[in-house]
Amino acid sequence: MLRVAALVLPLCLDTFAIAAAVGLNRLPPAERLRLGAVFAVFEGGMPLVGLGVGLILADRLAGVADYVAAAILVLAGVLMLRGDEEREERRARGLLTARGLALMGLGLSVSMDELAIGFTMGLLRLPIALVVALIAAQAFAVSQLGLALGARVGERVREGAERLAGVVLIALAVALLAAHVLRFAL
Repeated sequence: MLRVAALVLPLCLDTFAIAAAVGLNRLPPAERLRLGAVFAVFEGGMPLVGLGVGLILADRLAGVADYVAAAILVLAGVLMLRGDEEREERRARGLLTARGLALMGLGLSVSMDELAIGFTMGLLRLPIALVVALIAAQAFAVSQLGLALGARVGERVREGAERLAGVVLIALAVALLAAHVLRFAL
């Protein structure tokens, strides 16, 4: 259960950072609900895509699956640490006005880290329904918080949340590797 929580926590921070950037525009409640639903659907659905790939590869990768899962978590963490302020601002502005296919494209772009988590879920064989439900629920709840507080929190808080998410993913990867190595050492 600790691994499940460790996967969901960084996603909360990343979702908050993106939603707070959109929330700078002080959206009406109906628009916040619409965007929260977009976050929940895409962030809850994208792990299923990654999961499918992870399950297929888990059997093929057998002995190195834990190492591949850790590498994917490190990559996702590093990408969060690097951050791209311009890209984040474009996504935030796009989410405000997007409809139809444009909204789907933006939904996919804000859920790429969930793709990596889904891939990792397949390699680590985590409880699918629980993880996906928690990711979708956190996406909706945390996006509502970020959208509501976006105008009140500073850029440093938003950036800090995303960077902390990256650090947590990297720490999870290290913990997975340590557990794997210690299991073989015993």
